Amino acid sequence: MKMSGLKRTVRATLEKHLRERQDELLAFSDATKDDRKPVVLDQAAIGRLSRMDAMQQQAMAIETERRREVELQRIEAALKRIEIDDYGYCVSCDEKISARRLKADPAEPLCIDCAEGIGRS
Repeated sequence: MKMSGLKRTVRATLEKHLRERQDELLAFSDATKDDRKPVVLDQAAIGRLSRMDAMQQQAMAIETERRREVELQRIEAALKRIEIDDYGYCVSCDEKISARRLKADPAEPLCIDCAEGIGRS
């Protein structure tokens, strides 16, 4: 195992931010679960335009939840890298990720060079 290139205090702060964001996302997911339920198709209960509006809101809630799940996966992967003392290293090239980059996004798995390379592909 390699030693993290980050100072312990910086690493602990980033881990705290990851856990707080994880808790926040899980709370939002739970609070919005009713928004993702199927829309009632009873025209007697709601009109056609209201139903279309409800369906659009449901679709937006489902997409928001999908994005939330992607972010949660990134956070869980970062916490796993912390656990195995691999945090702070690029998952592609194994070089150190700058502390500045990790402070901007603690779940970032790639160094700037690898991230730019993927963006050009």
